[in-house]
Amino acid sequence: MSNSGYAQNLMPEIYTKGGGFDPDKIKTYKHTDALRLEFFMFYPEDFKQGDTRPAVLFFFGGGWKGGHANQFYPQSAYLKSRGIIAICANYRTEKDGALPYTCVQDAKSAVRFIRENAKAIGVNPNKLAVGGGSAGGHLAAATATIKKFDSEEDNLSFSAVPNALVLFNPVYDNGPNGYGYERVQGYYKDFSPIDNLQGKLPPTIVFMGDNDKHTPVATTVLYEKRMKANGNRCETYIYENQKHGFFNLHNTKESTYFIDTVEKMDAFLVSLGYLSGPSTVKDWFAVQEKRLILVEPKKKKKNKKHKVKQQ
Repeated sequence: MSNSGYAQNLMPEIYTKGGGFDPDKIKTYKHTDALRLEFFMFYPEDFKQGDTRPAVLFFFGGGWKGGHANQFYPQSAYLKSRGIIAICANYRTEKDGALPYTCVQDAKSAVRFIRENAKAIGVNPNKLAVGGGSAGGHLAAATATIKKFDSEEDNLSFSAVPNALVLFNPVYDNGPNGYGYERVQGYYKDFSPIDNLQGKLPPTIVFMGDNDKHTPVATTVLYEKRMKANGNRCETYIYENQKHGFFNLHNTKESTYFIDTVEKMDAFLVSLGYLSGPSTVKDWFAVQEKRLILVEPKKKKKNKKHKVKQQ
């Protein structure tokens, strides 16, 4: 569905970053010298004190350089409507002076914090899925596969390995032919998920476009093959002619791939016992599209051309 029919170049707010949604609660999970790391939490309307609900934790994308936790607010708002808790986390990136492995440290800290504080947060620690997009998808996969890069401040008695993974165009390969190698070449073998797929790993669902320049189809297929060779569940959906970030409403300004990926995510979570009943995303989206106010889309800034001064 496209929003191109709206008058006067206006569009529903759901097509903007964050979708016009706000979290129900913000909670600090880690203090660092650079910034305070927070959870942006979405709770079901019928949630009450003492409940223990399944949860999904999301990490935003941005090449470990930047980004914002509101990337997955629309998915989180939908999961909230389905009765489970959704959490969007911020973490240190390059703009905070962090190296890529620091991002993995923060991701592991986030998972451990949820498990350690599960009762207070209202989460079932045995039904915790972790997801993310692009570099955030890498972080989600890293919590399940990477043995190194634990924070000294973490309580290591709590596992950082999630119970399931929901990966949106994740970066799998950080080796010489993969993404970000120049920044992680000194430790890529300990950092790259595709090089650490040993043993039992959480059931995984993956969404990729076949025109993704960061993770080629061949890498995506190889990842699934290695997962299944070890007896692990890995469902991969490759979308024809789609580029990196194809599922983001704020990028595409249309709902086709958002709805399809969320429907498949919903069915995956149903199969694991996190949700029950059929997906409601189509009806939910129709309501949200009408409910949220119309806004004027932001125009992309044009790069200014500078004249070269003659020496």
